[in-house]
Amino acid sequence: MRLSVAERREELLRAAIGQIEARGVAAVRIADVAAALGVSNALVLYHFSTKEKLVAAAFTYAAEDDLAHLRKLLGRRTTALRRLRAAVRWYAPTGQAKGWRLWIEGWAVALREPALREVTRDLDRQWKAAITEVVAEGVAAGEFSCADPAGAALRLTALLDGLAVQLTSYPGSVPRARAQEWVDDALARELGLDREALAER
Repeated sequence: MRLSVAERREELLRAAIGQIEARGVAAVRIADVAAALGVSNALVLYHFSTKEKLVAAAFTYAAEDDLAHLRKLLGRRTTALRRLRAAVRWYAPTGQAKGWRLWIEGWAVALREPALREVTRDLDRQWKAAITEVVAEGVAAGEFSCADPAGAALRLTALLDGLAVQLTSYPGSVPRARAQEWVDDALARELGLDREALAER
């Protein structure tokens, strides 16, 4: 069955993400992506003329996928607390979010690659804006007590990103259950709730 151009590009991007997670950006080659799909190097280069363009497109694809899932979690018709708790637990390194190796790799490469820096910065901005919005909705509804929703979003994401680096780079450095407790403690503190209220709702 022949794939459409869009389907083929998506297949190549998924393969590139897998190869970047396995090998790292510096080591991954066009040939690795081609071999993963059993296609020619020329086919990959037809769609993405350079490795740099393929890598930037792969990170953009991963970012859009993560943001789509985040919006789905935050768009549910339920309390702000339930939506926020679901999003934070999904995003946390103890949750179901995939790709922490990819994003840690992306942050490192973004220090030297302006195109990739834009992708990671945009993902970071959109994630923080989405969390800020839900915290503000919870405050307006009387669910939370938080004077600075944007500051709360920044502190929560900083904690989650830092824990992700620890758990991904140094497995066993922090027990997963303890990391989850820290995330729940931080969430309760930022929202002006006690831990029992956070668990019950």
